Parts: sequence; structure tokens; C-alpha cells
Amino acid sequence: MFYLTENNDLKRCIEELTTANVLWIDTEVADYNTRKPRLSLIQVLADSQDLIGDRVYILDVLDNPDLTNFFIDKIMVDPNIEKVFHNARFDIKFLGKNQAENITCTWEIAKKLPYYILPLPNLKLKTLVENLTDFKNIDKEIQGSDWGQRPLTEKQLEYAKMDCVYLAQVHLALLKLIKQNNSEPTAENLDELGQRYQDILHEWKLLDSEISHILERIKLAMQAQNISETSTFKLSPTERITQKVNFAELAMIVKNQEIDLDFPITVTQKLQKDFGDIMNKISVNKEKSSSWKLTVKNLSDID
Repeated sequence: MFYLTENNDLKRCIEELTTANVLWIDTEVADYNTRKPRLSLIQVLADSQDLIGDRVYILDVLDNPDLTNFFIDKIMVDPNIEKVFHNARFDIKFLGKNQAENITCTWEIAKKLPYYILPLPNLKLKTLVENLTDFKNIDKEIQGSDWGQRPLTEKQLEYAKMDCVYLAQVHLALLKLIKQNNSEPTAENLDELGQRYQDILHEWKLLDSEISHILERIKLAMQAQNISETSTFKLSPTERITQKVNFAELAMIVKNQEIDLDFPITVTQKLQKDFGDIMNKISVNKEKSSSWKLTVKNLSDID
């Protein structure tokens, strides 16, 4: 770990990092739960093989906007450097905002994976680390410590450096999952996929049916017992108000008040039938679109 506090050392380090292709980056923020949060640390790892944090750079930029801007100009806006974060939206609020380019977010990657591939209760970094890597029992207690204090404690620095290590390993694990579970469509084995679909279809129908039945029983029981909330569910009434007007009346009012309603409307098949010959007297712009629909054959028709 390299903990840098002097401007010259920080700038020299940032210049060196501009040669990297990929950087795994994390931040620590002081006063994060106030209206004026302050960026405290920028942690950067350029070597994904580092499992103990020896190669992590911890840049102390507390109340040093010039150094932060230098990092943004040299690293964050460079489209040739991939910057990997977890929950990137939070970090880039302090590191360039919309100027930042080539950003990868492990939270976004994980969110796009189907649940059966990544069956986790949440997508927090701690959860991903403990389920996708060899690191277990991650202690996140230090995360809520005072990052505005100086000097920082050894525990804070240890925590700060390891978050980059965890991030890199989670990123690699997610990329591996994607590679394992995505094939080139032209090379897909449709027979195998079809067989897998048949294998799980019956089980899925049973579970889906049971879930729907259980949910309905819970709703009825909560209503009957006058319970609005349990440890698992919350029951609340919903109201939907739909406003409808008589079209002929609306047309008359619009005509009398000279309101401009020159915009297209979609003419449904029912309206076309109701309009009859009127359709031939008005200009109609036809927009054609197409899509693909996958239909499951009756399993009895499949040999």
C-alpha cells in the first residue's frame, strides 16, 4: 500500500497511472451524510493480481480540490483508461460527474445477470465478495468511521486499500460469469436449450403456482386479521383514478376555443371499423414495425 499525502507525490503517482489500461477505483467520503460531503481518499489499483493490497495507491485529497481536479483531468476524462467502480454513480459525483468517460460499474454488471446465475439477496460489494471470491467474512464496520479525521488509523487505511482488491476480484469474477453463461447466438445448440427448457418448465409452473397461491392467502389473511404489516409483507390499499371525457364534447369545446390539437393519434382497429369510409377522407401516416415472437409448441407435438 502506498499512502500519499504530499502534492508532488500525488501528482507523480497520478501521472504514472495514466499508462494503465484498467484501474479499479474506490473513494472514501467525509461527512457523507451531511449536505456538504468532502472527498477524503481516492484508492486506486492497477494490478488485478494483487490480493493483499501491496500495489494499492491511497491518495489523500481531503480539502484539496486542485489534486482532485488533477486526477479528474488525467484519469477520469481519459477514454482510453477503463475505470471500474462499485456503484459508480456515487463515486463519480466527486470525480468528474458527466465528464467521466469509460466507466464500468460492477453493481450494474451484477444487476444485469439473471437471478439464477447470481442468486444473491443483494448486490452490495460485501455480498459479491463473499460469494464470488475467496475472501470471506468481510468487515465493513470501518466504512462508517470518520474519514475527515487526520491522522487516519491503521484500520482505516487497511480497509481503504482492501476495498480496491475486493473490487478487482469481483470484477474479474463477474466477467467470468458472463463468459460462461453467454454464447454466440450463431453457435447456440438449440436442441440442448430446448431440452433444458422442458426440464425446468414443470418445476417452474409448480413454484409459480404455489407462490401466487401463498401470496393470495397472505393478502386475505392480513385483511381478515386487520394486519397491515408483517416482518415480510406490507399490505396497503391502492386507488387508481381514470379520467374519461366524451370525445364529441371535447371536439366541440376545442373548436369553440380554437385550441391547437394538431398532433397524431393512434387509430385502433376498433376506431377504424367505427370510422368506416371516413378513413378514406383523412390523411393517414402508416408506420410499420416488426418484432419477433417466440411461441412454445405444445410439448405433445415434440418428439
